Amino acid sequence: MYKIPFNKPYMTGKELWYISQAHHAGQLAGDGNFTKKCHQWLESQTNCQKALLTHSCTAALEMSAILADLEPGDEVIMPSYTFVSTANAFVLRGAVPVFIDIRPDTLNLDETLVAAAITNRTRAIVPVHYAGVGCEMDTLQEIAQKHQLMLIEDAAQGIMAYYKGKPLGSFGDLACFSFHETKNIIAGEGGALIINNPHLSEQAEIIREKGTNRSKFFRGQVDKYTWIEKGSSYLPGELIAAFLYAQLEEAQAIINTRLKLWNYYHQLLEPLELAGKLRRPIIPPHCQHNGHMYYIILPDLQTRTKLIAFLQEQGINSVFHYVPLHSSPAGQRYGRVGSSMDNTNRISECLLRLPLFPELGLASIEKIVSCIKDF
Repeated sequence: MYKIPFNKPYMTGKELWYISQAHHAGQLAGDGNFTKKCHQWLESQTNCQKALLTHSCTAALEMSAILADLEPGDEVIMPSYTFVSTANAFVLRGAVPVFIDIRPDTLNLDETLVAAAITNRTRAIVPVHYAGVGCEMDTLQEIAQKHQLMLIEDAAQGIMAYYKGKPLGSFGDLACFSFHETKNIIAGEGGALIINNPHLSEQAEIIREKGTNRSKFFRGQVDKYTWIEKGSSYLPGELIAAFLYAQLEEAQAIINTRLKLWNYYHQLLEPLELAGKLRRPIIPPHCQHNGHMYYIILPDLQTRTKLIAFLQEQGINSVFHYVPLHSSPAGQRYGRVGSSMDNTNRISECLLRLPLFPELGLASIEKIVSCIKDF
């Protein structure tokens, strides 16, 4: 057992009470009272047209791919340095992920490479807000509008983070959040689809409800519900929504705690950066992040491998992140590369994520940084 784990799921104290209330109300299937409360919270926070809870961020991405009305062979531009779901959702519809490189500073999709990767088959751009730091959404919106492409934000790590004062998730036609237990706001497993394009709202409801107009039926807009078009079951159960709502009520306090811990790491690691031993995260002044992740970038793969082992000996669990999708077996089979991948390849070998969760405490951060300095 690690003395300092990489992550520990946080509970606010109301989760079990809200779950018992959902049970008492006699509704355990989706779209009950707690789901509605979560929808209202998300719609208020992102100022979107509609928010729909899903059973994962992967499910929200799959809904996005259906809403994008992709044909086999259509192309979707995305970073290679991301989780498999970003690509998988579109591959399931027969689309081809076109992988482009990341910026060296924020590790986000390099917006300067997007235009050159567009072909007559391109249908969508999927920026990923890495570590809760916003991509350059002004530029990406301009490119999407110019080429009439759908813009879908993978904001799995981006809840309550901002780009130029606007919340992440409010820029694309669609956006996807994650409430997995490793994220800032959690439900165990869970996600949400954020709809900013009003033309997609009704269709999104239908897709989420197995392709039926069930939502309209429950609002009294039709006298019976029926199969309208393709869809699947993307609803989470009401117990998930009850747990999530307890988290959303305390969301700002959770983010504040994480930012305090993040800032302490940043302060204590500055001397090592100045000494040229590592690089700390870079946050552009126009981005307000959410303290999702603290990482360091080391000189090479060998140094990272040795540091992980050294920290492990001290009872500290640190982890690296993604294997780039363009170099994975499935990525090579289903996708193609649309730019040089120099930054992606380097970062994937040198980045190390440090423990960060609300109950970590400043003393633990001092211990972790002390061990890194010893190394």
